[in-house]
Amino acid sequence: MKYFNIINKLKKRFLINQITEIKELTKLLSKKKISLYCGFDPTSDSLHVGHLIPLILLKKFQLFGHKPIILIGGATSLIGDPSFKKKERKLNKLKHITYWTQKIKKQIEKILDFNCFSNNAILVNNYNWFKNMNILSFLKNIGKFFKINKMINKEFIKKRLNCKNSISFTEFSYNILQSFDFLKLYKKYKVCLQIGGSDQWGNIISGIDLVNYICKKKVYGITLPLITNSNGIKFGKTENETIWLSKKKTSPYKFYQFWLNVSDNNVYKFLKMFTFISLKKIDDLEKKEKNQISKPKAQIILAKEITFMIHGKKELNNVENITKCLFTGMFNNMTKFNFLQLEKDGMPKIFLKKKTSFIKSIINANFCSSYTSAYNMIKSNSISINNKKQLNYKYIYKNSDILYNRYTIIKKGKKNFCLIVWK
Repeated sequence: MKYFNIINKLKKRFLINQITEIKELTKLLSKKKISLYCGFDPTSDSLHVGHLIPLILLKKFQLFGHKPIILIGGATSLIGDPSFKKKERKLNKLKHITYWTQKIKKQIEKILDFNCFSNNAILVNNYNWFKNMNILSFLKNIGKFFKINKMINKEFIKKRLNCKNSISFTEFSYNILQSFDFLKLYKKYKVCLQIGGSDQWGNIISGIDLVNYICKKKVYGITLPLITNSNGIKFGKTENETIWLSKKKTSPYKFYQFWLNVSDNNVYKFLKMFTFISLKKIDDLEKKEKNQISKPKAQIILAKEITFMIHGKKELNNVENITKCLFTGMFNNMTKFNFLQLEKDGMPKIFLKKKTSFIKSIINANFCSSYTSAYNMIKSNSISINNKKQLNYKYIYKNSDILYNRYTIIKKGKKNFCLIVWK
C-alpha cells in the first residue's frame, strides 16, 4: 500500500519549520508506516494552547496510519531544558511531576486516539528508564559520544554562556538525556522521527547523531514553527497570563474568546494549523469573506472547532450561549452555570455589598475614577444595567436587577462589561 505525501500536506498547513533529510524522509513516509514521538516536560498540571501544535501534528500523522508516541519527561523535567531560556528553570519535585503527568495525559487523550487497533497512541515516561540508571555506565556508554566543543557551540548554549545567568552542569546534561530518549525509543519501538518546537532543533540533532553512532541507523527530525502574536509574545500567552487547556485554570468561555479574538491576518492560517477542516474549505471561506463587508465568520469557526476538541459539546454550548447573550443583551437567558463561568475568569468582576449605590459601582468597576466623571457618564447615556440604560445617577439597585440573587452586569458603551457579584 502506498501512503500519501504527508510532508507536502503538512507544509501547506504551515505545520513544519525544519526537516532533516527531507527527501529521504518523504520517500520513507510514502512507503511505510512509522513510529514517531514528541516529548512534553510536565512543568504544570496542564498543557496550554502553545502545546496544541505538536499534538495536532501527531494526530495528523496518526490519521495517515503512523503511530504517535508521547514521551512524558518525568526525568528531564527534574533537570530543566535550557533551550533559549534566559535563566535556569525552577526544579520541580517528583511527587508534583507524577500528579501533573496524570492530568496532562487526560488532556492528550482528547486529541490522540489511544484505543485504535493498529496505530494507537502510546504514552511513556523517561523517568522509568532513568530512575535506576548507573551514572558510571551512562557516562561510559553514552557520554563518550558527546563532544564538549560541539555542545557549547549550539546556539542556545552559547547564548546562556554569554549572559549573567550562565548555564549549570545540570542544565547542560539535558541535551544528553533527551538524546538518550530518542535512542531508547528507537530500540524499543523503532521510532525513527522526533518532532518538537523550533527551540528543540539542537536537541533533536543530537538524538539523531546518537542513534546513528550506536545503531548505525538513519532517523529524522521535524521542528514546528514558533508562533507569536503581534507583540512578539509566544503563542499561548497573553500579556498577563497563559491560556491553559484545563478549564479549572482557564474557563471554557475565556478559552473560546481567545480564539474568537484571533486577528484577521492569522485566522485562516490558524484554521489550517489547528483544525482538521479541509484546505479547500478554508481557502473557499477566505475567498468568500474577502469579498464581504460584514464581519468574517472564520474566527467563530476557529473558536468552535478548538473549543469542541478540548472541552466537548456541552461546554461549547455553554460558551456559545454566553457569547450570544452578551452580544444581544439577553442576560435573562443566561443560566446560573453561565454566570459561574463569567465569575471565574470570563470578564472583569467586582464584589459589592447589596445596597451599594449605582454611581459607586461604576467607579468600583473602573469605568471612571471620580464621582464627577461617573455622573457625566450616566447623564451621557453610556451606562446600562443588564442591558437597560440608566440615566438616574441616584439609582439604587433593585432585586429585579440581581439575577440568581447574585449577579448583575453593567456595561459602558458597547464592549466594556463588568460583572457585579453581590455579597
